[in-house]
Amino acid sequence: MADTKMEIDDSLYSRQRYVLGDSAMHKMANSTVLIYGMGGVGVEIAKNIVLAGIKSVTVQDPKVSSIRDLGVQFFLRESDVKAAKNRAEATAPHLIELNPYVTVMTKTQALTCDSDLSYLKCYQCVILTDCSLNVQQYVNHFCRSVNPQIKFLSSDVYGVFGSVFTDFGDSFEIYDANGEEPKDVFICDITKDVEGEVTCLDQRAHGLVTGDTITFREVKGMTELNGAEFTVKVLNSYKFSIGDTTHFSNYEEGGIMTEVKVHQTCSYQTLESQLTDPTILTPDLSKTDVPSILHIAYLSLHKYQEKFGHFPKAWDDNDASAFLAISKELNSCMKNKLDYLNENLLLTVCRCCSGCLAPLCAVFGGIVAQEALKALTGKFTPLNQWMYLDASEVVPQDKLVDTKQFVPRGDRYDHLRVCVGDVKCQLMADTNLFMVGCGAIGCEMLKNYSLLGLSCGAGKITITDNDLIEKSNLNRQFLFRSHHIQKPKSTTAAAAALEINKDMNIEAQQHKVCPQTEKTMYSDAFFENQHIVVNALDNVEARRYMDGRCVTNQKALMESGTMGAKGHVQVIVPHLTESYTSQQDPVDEDYPYCTVKSFPATLEHCIQWARDKFEECFVQNAQLFNKFIESHPNIEEVAEQLVNGVSVDGGVKVSKILANRPSSWSECVAFARIRFEKYFNHKAKQLLHVFPADKRLEDGVLFWSSPKRPPTPVEFDPNDEMHMLFVTTTAHLYADIYKINFSAQDLEKKAAQLILSSVHVPPFTPKNKRIITDETVSKEDATNETVATDCVETAGLRMKKVLQTSPSTVSSPLNPLDFEKDDDSNGHIDFIASTTNLRAQMYSIDQGDRLKIKKIAGRIVPAIATTTAAVSGLVTIEMIKVLCKAPLEQLRNCFLNLALPFILLSEPGPVQKTVLREGLSVTVWDKWEIKGTKDFTLQDFLNQCKLKFGFEATSIVQGVKIIFMPFMPGHMKRLTMLMTKLLKPVSGQMYVDLVVSFDGDNGEDVPGPPVRYYF
Repeated sequence: MADTKMEIDDSLYSRQRYVLGDSAMHKMANSTVLIYGMGGVGVEIAKNIVLAGIKSVTVQDPKVSSIRDLGVQFFLRESDVKAAKNRAEATAPHLIELNPYVTVMTKTQALTCDSDLSYLKCYQCVILTDCSLNVQQYVNHFCRSVNPQIKFLSSDVYGVFGSVFTDFGDSFEIYDANGEEPKDVFICDITKDVEGEVTCLDQRAHGLVTGDTITFREVKGMTELNGAEFTVKVLNSYKFSIGDTTHFSNYEEGGIMTEVKVHQTCSYQTLESQLTDPTILTPDLSKTDVPSILHIAYLSLHKYQEKFGHFPKAWDDNDASAFLAISKELNSCMKNKLDYLNENLLLTVCRCCSGCLAPLCAVFGGIVAQEALKALTGKFTPLNQWMYLDASEVVPQDKLVDTKQFVPRGDRYDHLRVCVGDVKCQLMADTNLFMVGCGAIGCEMLKNYSLLGLSCGAGKITITDNDLIEKSNLNRQFLFRSHHIQKPKSTTAAAAALEINKDMNIEAQQHKVCPQTEKTMYSDAFFENQHIVVNALDNVEARRYMDGRCVTNQKALMESGTMGAKGHVQVIVPHLTESYTSQQDPVDEDYPYCTVKSFPATLEHCIQWARDKFEECFVQNAQLFNKFIESHPNIEEVAEQLVNGVSVDGGVKVSKILANRPSSWSECVAFARIRFEKYFNHKAKQLLHVFPADKRLEDGVLFWSSPKRPPTPVEFDPNDEMHMLFVTTTAHLYADIYKINFSAQDLEKKAAQLILSSVHVPPFTPKNKRIITDETVSKEDATNETVATDCVETAGLRMKKVLQTSPSTVSSPLNPLDFEKDDDSNGHIDFIASTTNLRAQMYSIDQGDRLKIKKIAGRIVPAIATTTAAVSGLVTIEMIKVLCKAPLEQLRNCFLNLALPFILLSEPGPVQKTVLREGLSVTVWDKWEIKGTKDFTLQDFLNQCKLKFGFEATSIVQGVKIIFMPFMPGHMKRLTMLMTKLLKPVSGQMYVDLVVSFDGDNGEDVPGPPVRYYF
């Protein structure tokens, strides 16, 4: 049944399957989990696990809903509080809505040290929140006593610090430690030595670390290596050792190295043994001592509760004194006693513990849910064994602060108020925030903002996203449900956020933020009205644009993103930090044109070729044809020109389209069959005709040497599933662009085979055609060859023949396709997959599964809800700091990889200064201003530059228009002209932004910061 579930709704889980893989997904679909405690962190964990798609989740909680729960528990409503509903029972219906394939059950009994725990035996994983430490130890002991052992996790958020503990038993097997795709690396040399050295081809980085296991294939000469496994010792980034190779044959050439995923086994200690000797992850390298102190604080809170029956009261000095005494006592019992207890940090924990910072719940909800999925599947490396994280910087540290502002008032913001105080609560309520994007991160952000009461006062949240909701969005964009499919993301997300907190002032828009909306919707005036800007985007181009707008308008930008189990947070503050574009993103690998076209060596090369063929055959040719007939309504005249040898741009290509245009489904099938022969048989024969198998280069080296692979012509077999898939999907796509009707029965194998039996396939004839082998030649250079006159004349005759036989088809437009990766019924991915694998077969390259090909061809960014939740929580915490004007040393960028798990918090890069001359430096945030008048001339502007900035301006540019360059003809005459005549003002703006260069100390032009000139 689990397998059927996955097959039924691959569209729901597709992005997650790219991260976890089929094996993990199937294990999850047979797993059951119990989560105890439906407070802030418990509901976050439950939400993420349900979205992941496990078989069954039980939520257990004895508590009834309270008004303060509304500030951390996004599935509770005011009606639940009024009705005194149990938290688990009130939450369950919302969890069920998230994923119809997950069974959600509830329990309302309390867990105590006297509870009968036999009911836990039906769960593979138990997660505790809102539990005393004694109860945690009691349950942990039970989980270890059964066979097989139940995986145990506990997590809590107390005020501004959170914790997680994992115990996966005595022997836990990990089958994939990092989830990274094993890469193929081509080899150029292997030495025969006691420490056999392997060198990568073209000094390509192998990406290995010492201790990794690898295997080889296609090695010539030293064939004993093929299929064998070796443990490597890294020598440098492109060379490693595999041990003694002296007993092997001599290496000749070639070979491919592939990393082998080796199963690992790890062992865990019990909670009890870990209390006094903890193994703790350190996420913030600038606060290396903090995790150990937070462990003492965690134990102290539970000891305090055990002694007094409650946690310390908010900002109570007497309770704080008792708490510090307990902390000192517990420290003395630790195996590794701390020499220094940071009392300020301990006091912060004590004063805030009765509250709860909602975004910190999101962080731990993502982390703990991911650990639970590891426990169920063995995919990724689990946490060993504790992790603590604090957001103490959001707590006012001023000793003169009025502690009355932290006293609970009996409303939904009590949890927040205890942590940050009334002043900061009001600051957030009055914030104007602009968020771009309402996808996965955007949904999580809005949930966090609703819980924080952001823009619930005089402030306003503006969100925009021009996208519609798709089914594949539902398992990570948690504000959306199945009945929202094809509705706008922005308006739907806004409505869902208002259900969490009806007091939010939010405006949802559906505009794209780009240069086209810069002068209308998202002008400088719009940005000036915002206190902070948030990116919830999924592409670098849009991020760069938003960064530029924020730099221009001096606005703080909160940047974040995810890719599978990885995520990042970047805090960008005017005049304090570097901007997003201050650092260059890694450039995507670009394959040489000749490699993709004629000499593929990897599956990725084949995928790129298939993707190019889709664009050429079903998009570009149709667009070219439509444009041609629109600009050349008299085709007879064009045909006459071509016959006379007069070249018409696009005429040769259009003549071929017209000559080959099918008029029926049978002709589409025939055309597809001929394409098969051309792509996978004739192309191979042509290559071998030009470059025979024994051809050698001038230096005597065989032309077909690694990584070049000689092709083998593929003989069409109507009984081969892959061959028939190519024919039927290609026919399907041609029918789509030529607007030819067909039925589902037409796509069936037998129906197509019947048509194919009568198709005439032209035999191969060698062509006198140049094959490019130079890797430096681009596709544009290769295709920009002059069309021969005889080709032009042939095209004219071809066109005339169509005019005589089928005149009605000449002016009938085609239907260019729009590549859509998520609709399996359209045949797009089937074409890419079959074309890829047939080409791989032709070149003896290992074929790929459909999911992998779809991911690469569709440039799909893998995504899981756990990473999204964690990243959104981290960036929201930083947003609070920025709104409260925290200094640079309190801000944190973050890079995380939940697969490892790895979390690195670090201070943002400070803004870089550029020295214009001695004593004068500028940054990317600087913007100079000049106030003009209606009578201001260009000379007046130059004088002001000299007077205000101490420079002689050497050039003035507005956008792409050059306003002034002294050496250009006529420009000196402009000195007396009015600036209002020279500049092109933006409608509604009383200023323009100019790029001004100055005469530097060494006589060279120095580009200054942007100059804003006011008319």
